[in-house]
Amino acid sequence: MNTLESVKAVHEEMVFHRRHLHQNPELSFKEFETHKYIRNTLSDYGIENYSIGETGVVGLIGMGEKCIALRADIDALPISEETGLPFCSKNEGVMHACGHDMHTAMLLGAAKILKKNEDKLNGIVKLIFQPGEEKTPGGASILIKEGVLVNPKPEAVFGQHIYPDAPVGTISVAPGYIMAAPDELYWTISGKGGHAAQPHLNNDVIISASQLVIYLQSLITKFRNPVSPGLLSVTAIHGGSAPNVFPDEVKLMGTLRSFDNNWREKMHSLIVEKSKEICKLYGTECEVRIEKGYPAVFNNEATTSFIQKTAKDIFGDKSVLEFEPKMWGEDFGYYAKEIPSTFWFLGVRPVDTPYMPGLHNSKMSPDEEAMVYGTAMFVEAAMRYLK
Repeated sequence: MNTLESVKAVHEEMVFHRRHLHQNPELSFKEFETHKYIRNTLSDYGIENYSIGETGVVGLIGMGEKCIALRADIDALPISEETGLPFCSKNEGVMHACGHDMHTAMLLGAAKILKKNEDKLNGIVKLIFQPGEEKTPGGASILIKEGVLVNPKPEAVFGQHIYPDAPVGTISVAPGYIMAAPDELYWTISGKGGHAAQPHLNNDVIISASQLVIYLQSLITKFRNPVSPGLLSVTAIHGGSAPNVFPDEVKLMGTLRSFDNNWREKMHSLIVEKSKEICKLYGTECEVRIEKGYPAVFNNEATTSFIQKTAKDIFGDKSVLEFEPKMWGEDFGYYAKEIPSTFWFLGVRPVDTPYMPGLHNSKMSPDEEAMVYGTAMFVEAAMRYLK
């Protein structure tokens, strides 16, 4: 089987799937119509499938004891689209600004090809169409609890994400930690508000918040091994409504990103402890809420070496790039904790364009030609691994 030719033969159909999904985006855990569309398409292809996690779908192709899984996420983002495309989102304030429409279309394309070549498979390909990647606790964690990685249990899980920083025709991948564990941080600083002309009668929550923001950066410089990646950023401050009045409350928001889980847990304790201490210096109180995010994404060395070789065999050595780890978050990390896994990045920038809007951007518009390469990777990874 010539994989690239097989993929090119279904490219028009994948574009149709992608544009339908792009026009009809749905937010995390509300992908009801997307769920129906995927199930109907798989059934049309003659592929056994079932629902999982309310809006998730699992498809099964092949027979045997050996099994691998291919995963695509299906949810969209609360972003108003500004691409001007003729097939732009029909759902106001919702957009596939992270490329999950392409992820889903590519896995559907791979499913059709693999089903046609089912007799050549030496095992089972499990197709995972996962909801809720963009929202904690992450659809992956829910699907795993509901048994997506058993009956049959895959020996490896493969996934991919579009990558606007790289041109069409490239695959970026690397072993080890490639994406961080993202935690959300929330602070509420409270005190006695009052007239700014009488600061001695009040508790200044503004100066408490200001000192806290500055101090938090020292947690990174003084409590982290400098050769280990990690960041803590305060990204929002809300408080006050008048130029001459101290408010009773200030709220902060931010994020902690890490690869090292031990350091991550230590930082959680330090953030709570030190935040209270800093605010106490100014006679204010501080409540801290930490919403623990996904695990860091770890690419298994063996499965990643396999993916690198597969990509080089199909597209040539120059098309396979070394991925620089990012402090982004992805709930694919849940699969990687359970099963040897590899997650790669698919170049989607038009080759004659030096820049395109990035992920989560309202103007992000990837080149659909890239789906040929992503789908070919899914097909070849499944065929080769099962051999």
